[in-house]
Amino acid sequence: MNFSNRDLISSALQGSSVFKDRSKLSPDYIPPKLPHRELKLRELGLAFRPLIQAPGSSSIRVVLAGKTGVGKTATAKSFGREIKEIARGMGLKLEYIHVNCHRHRTLYLLTLELANSLRLPLPNRGLSSQEIFQAVHEYFDKRGINAIITLDEFDYFLNTSPYEDVYFLVRLYDEINSQVKRIHYVFIVRDKTSLDLVDKSVRDHIVRQIIEFEPYTSLELFDILSDRANESFKQGVVEEGVLKFISDIHGADKGGSGNARVAIETLEVAGDLADKDYSNVITVEHAKVANTKVNPEMTSVFENLGNLDLVQLLLLKSLIRLLRRFKVDKVTMGQLEEEYRQLSLDLGEEPRRHTQIYESIRRMRFLGILDTSQSGKGMRGRTTLISLKVPVTDELERMVDSNIMTGNQPRG
Repeated sequence: MNFSNRDLISSALQGSSVFKDRSKLSPDYIPPKLPHRELKLRELGLAFRPLIQAPGSSSIRVVLAGKTGVGKTATAKSFGREIKEIARGMGLKLEYIHVNCHRHRTLYLLTLELANSLRLPLPNRGLSSQEIFQAVHEYFDKRGINAIITLDEFDYFLNTSPYEDVYFLVRLYDEINSQVKRIHYVFIVRDKTSLDLVDKSVRDHIVRQIIEFEPYTSLELFDILSDRANESFKQGVVEEGVLKFISDIHGADKGGSGNARVAIETLEVAGDLADKDYSNVITVEHAKVANTKVNPEMTSVFENLGNLDLVQLLLLKSLIRLLRRFKVDKVTMGQLEEEYRQLSLDLGEEPRRHTQIYESIRRMRFLGILDTSQSGKGMRGRTTLISLKVPVTDELERMVDSNIMTGNQPRG
């Protein structure tokens, strides 16, 4: 059948879809419930109780720490939304402002974003960062408003800003003379050790309370995906097993990253693939293909397993074992060689010498399977550190084991 260009485009725009409301899969969407982050919300509530009970008595600072996709931003925004309404019901004026320091990574850009979010009129003449912040504080003071300012990805601000800017921001009430403390902070960082790089006089003002977020397990991801699927897809379109497949791939307890953002993105891409196939249901096969699209490096690694010889596969298996055993991202060359030697002996294979091992590692690095780097401070001597380019998952280990069992030889 011949269709006009307009017919084809019209069909794509108006055709049936598995989606009911795909905005519920957006990273910016904050759901009414946050599965498995209820305790974190309560901890934030306890931390900010003085703001409600004795407003203005002190400036509260809380750090949320954890890897990407573990719910830090969603928890902070949900908390801000709810505490603002609670405060309003008690007759207390409260603003919640969320600033991403990756986009606004200088004090000037950050303070300008604060002023813009409040629609604060600024004079035409150029103001310094400190003057803008002073204007923001005066705005709050004159109107009797308290404010919680969340600085998301605060690591970037710490890494790129001069000491005096960090000092001004964190020790605000040393710089602004005010009896009433109206500004409070939530600092969101990926790794709390990034705070160790800050001068102690500043760090002590940041690290008052730390709430740590662990990566999600497969069961936790399943609950999150179930909620999002109910909100975003039509009833009955998600085939049984899809959510379990995605949550098992990405669950921290199954070797995944525990990243809910990636898991949700995988589900969304699976929905797109179903629409592309004119399918009324999202299948596990759609989810498998979606996973490779969301994590293209994983696809490349899987494809290149067939190009590895037995020595390289045993080295890869040894690396996976070490990363899982010690729960680390990198191991030393010595550790890997020893693990490989023992594995080879267990399997009745003759271990190769150092030069051959080094060459095998070099080849796997070239194929994009491994990364190598030199050790730095904190380790005696200089040694090569080896890491995987992709997360350690059960699926990856199964494929490596399968290739080892078949005595894999590299393809032409």
